[in-house]
Amino acid sequence: MELLRTVAELRQRVRQQRAQGRSIALVPTMGALHAGHASLIRTAAKTGDFVVVTLFVNPRQFGPEEDFSRYPRSLAADLELAAREGAEALFTPTAEEMYPPGSATFVEVEGLSNRLDGKSRPGHFRGVATIVTKLLAAAEPDRAYFGQKDAAQVAVLRRMVRDLCLHSELIVCPIIRDSDGLALSSRNTYLSQEERKQALALGRVVRRVEALVAHGERKAEVLLATARASLAAEPALRIDYVELVNWDTLEPVSTATLGTLFAVAAWIGKTRLIDNTILS
Repeated sequence: MELLRTVAELRQRVRQQRAQGRSIALVPTMGALHAGHASLIRTAAKTGDFVVVTLFVNPRQFGPEEDFSRYPRSLAADLELAAREGAEALFTPTAEEMYPPGSATFVEVEGLSNRLDGKSRPGHFRGVATIVTKLLAAAEPDRAYFGQKDAAQVAVLRRMVRDLCLHSELIVCPIIRDSDGLALSSRNTYLSQEERKQALALGRVVRRVEALVAHGERKAEVLLATARASLAAEPALRIDYVELVNWDTLEPVSTATLGTLFAVAAWIGKTRLIDNTILS
């Protein structure tokens, strides 16, 4: 597997592959790869595309009091996992490469960027939209792969791709969970043994809402009240949001319908985790 450091190297390699008749798949990540990332890479590799995994801890999507400096970084392990799952290149630029001195251009999806995670993390989705636009411009992939765990991010990026008439198709892959039901996240490494037990409340509330809908409940007020009561049973957990929204607009709905997004975010100690389900 190749390790690419600059946009110029990435573009050259991608164009070589296109000249050979291959399509391009991009898996954007911030590293600290786990089984969830592995599932994205495997899915991309099944298409026969040239698979590029990006590894960049994007400073522009972290707030001043957030965990940028301590975000887990594990390049050697990431290289091994990416290669094992079928990636052919790993793009690991520096901050200076992606944001050259004097950079003054940002991408912002108005409206959506201020909902769910964007409401609690001002500027977060502007940072996400900007870096993903840069990565799509650099690699020009036919397909880019994202996990459903970041469902609000997916909504923002889908709107961005549509509004900017970008070439790439966004592929959303299912949430991967550990055997105890906790959605996989690089931030799970922050949790103590006790905090991990507390964090299981997020997966439980997702399953509870799914069960209610499966038994015919559709009223948002009932689903959300049940969800909040379930989370309140874990007193160590601090709720950020519990929402039932339209997945395209991230606006609240009064009735759950096919494709409605139930999303939850909460703090366990100093760690903020998210989880969700697309109701069916």
